Amino acid sequence: MKITAFNPLICSRHAEDTVKLFEALGFEITHTKENFNGEGITDFRMKDANGFHVDVTTAGHKLPTPNDQTVIRINVDDFDEALKFFTDRGFICPLDDQVLDGTSSKDAILLAPSGFAIRLIHHIKERD
Repeated sequence: MKITAFNPLICSRHAEDTVKLFEALGFEITHTKENFNGEGITDFRMKDANGFHVDVTTAGHKLPTPNDQTVIRINVDDFDEALKFFTDRGFICPLDDQVLDGTSSKDAILLAPSGFAIRLIHHIKERD
C-alpha cells in the first residue's frame, strides 16, 4: 500500500466560514465535489502556495456531537489492502461498515481504537 496524499480534513456544520478562514490564510479552493454520495454534502479541496492541503466538508451535520471534527485524510493506491491494514489493527467503520464506492473514488471513515478518525480514500482513474 502506498500513501498518495495525507492531510487534515475538517468536518463542519459551518464549512463556508471554515473555507473563508483558510482563504484568509492564503489557501485556495482547487477542487469542489458537490452532492457527494447523493447526500447534499460538499467537499472543498484547498491548497496554499507552499503545497499544503486542507479539506473542508459540509458533512458536519452527520457528526454525533455539535462540534466540528478534524479527521486525517489518507489517500492510498490500494483501498482494499489499506482497509484490511487498518481493520486488522482494530479500526472500525462507525457508519455501519459503509464503504462509499463512487464513480471516481472509494472511501470510508474509520475510527482508531483510541478514538481518532481517518478518511481512507482511493481515487479511481478508470472503471473496468
